[in-house]
Amino acid sequence: MEKLVDLFGGIYDGKKVLVTGHTGFKGSWLCLWLREMGVEVMGYALDPNFEPNHFNLLDLEMKSEIADIRDLERLTAAVSDFKPEIIFHLAAQPLVRKSYEQPVETYSTNIMGTVNVLEACRRIDSVKAVVIVTSDKCYDNKEWVWGYRETDSMGGFDPYSSSKGCAELVTQAYRNSFFNLQDFGRKHNVLIASARAGNVIGGGDWAEDRLIPDIMRAASKGQPVTLRNPASTRPWQHVLEPLSGYLLLGQKLLEGRKEYAEAWNFGPEASDNLSVEVIVKAMQHEWNAIQYNIQNYSGLHEANLLQLDCSKAHRYLSWDPVLALNESMLKTAEWYKAFYLNKRTSSIEQLRDYIKLATARLVTWTK
Repeated sequence: MEKLVDLFGGIYDGKKVLVTGHTGFKGSWLCLWLREMGVEVMGYALDPNFEPNHFNLLDLEMKSEIADIRDLERLTAAVSDFKPEIIFHLAAQPLVRKSYEQPVETYSTNIMGTVNVLEACRRIDSVKAVVIVTSDKCYDNKEWVWGYRETDSMGGFDPYSSSKGCAELVTQAYRNSFFNLQDFGRKHNVLIASARAGNVIGGGDWAEDRLIPDIMRAASKGQPVTLRNPASTRPWQHVLEPLSGYLLLGQKLLEGRKEYAEAWNFGPEASDNLSVEVIVKAMQHEWNAIQYNIQNYSGLHEANLLQLDCSKAHRYLSWDPVLALNESMLKTAEWYKAFYLNKRTSSIEQLRDYIKLATARLVTWTK
């Protein structure tokens, strides 16, 4: 298959792109997509936390600097040396339960890491666009039955969620103070947006205390997975869905469209906001090795209900999900089955199938 240079209006053709957090789940998939479009990519992140891990399995041809996002001088030197035109900032401590165990690491990584990325952009003239990836958990979750909009209050009960709310406030403050939209094209040439996505599923995730990795690890060993909060609902989506949103948002910023330099939600249709137990039962249909039991849990606080309102992205970015949830679960189960049963990594095939399906469905970013 030829390089997919025409996606996203061809804007990434010939560009240099820096991805922080490239060794993580979403970051590795993003790097794969960029490389498939022929982009020159550099990653900046810590070593992968798990073995196996998706980034190493992909073995991509790209620059990779293993370093801490909290090291401002090293990050600045890396950005200065590579001279990217756009940065996708995904580096983070991404786990709610770990944030209870390591709150200082969570806050320093998620807040000061974001500060450092934006501070580096103040010093490097090559950067024209920055997409700061946070989380749907950045909102002050009142467990409403309707979805949160980009104008709703930031908050967070636990250290992880509140750190993501803080990262959004940092992004807004830097945009107002140093990259003000009224000064764009006169005093600076940088546009900054933030992206908030829901729970992502897909092959290659081995993080602890995440539903799909826990399910697949247990199934591979012939053991049942234990569900702590079976009734909790989340906006589930395949990992490629929010990545298409990030890339589309990056396209608008690189085009100099300053009206897009703000916060955006990327989530599934409301009908795909399902409970943990419903998801597990559906996955059982795709791989019969999956079994589960339920354990009454009264420990650390975790949100029970969380939904995103993505009307803004639908209307102004013309962004829509490509996959229905059943298609997402099928692709996820197929990926892990191929890996555990046949030692095969099917990420490239799944990415290309996703793009073919998006093209057939006339999705905006394929035109």
